[in-house]
Amino acid sequence: MIQFGSVSKQDPLDLHEQVAAQIRRGIAEGEAAPGERLAPAIDIAAILGVNKNTVIRALHSLRDEGMLDFTRGRGIRVVGTPQRGALLSKIDELVTYARRQGFVADELVELVGSRARKSEQQTGRLRGAQA
Repeated sequence: MIQFGSVSKQDPLDLHEQVAAQIRRGIAEGEAAPGERLAPAIDIAAILGVNKNTVIRALHSLRDEGMLDFTRGRGIRVVGTPQRGALLSKIDELVTYARRQGFVADELVELVGSRARKSEQQTGRLRGAQA
């Protein structure tokens, strides 16, 4: 179970970003492992003293980062790590940049795959399926 601290309206970071940061920290520190369900948004809101919609906005942000999964009947589950979320964010930036430069998805996949294979051959550091 994630141990929540406090959030502050005086903090320059928006409330939903503070909530997301606390959940992200809890996942990073192993307080919530992949596959584990989070408490309902209304419960998190009560713990933190914020509106339920603030928590929902934070949860959606973490879902977009690839850290959470929303499944009807199963609640909100942890599916990723902060490292995976950071990587997905960088991938989103790359996709946006590539589109602005006129590349299509197949070209981008080929370029990334080629670079990943080259890096793997040189360092042997990549894990998982062949790119």
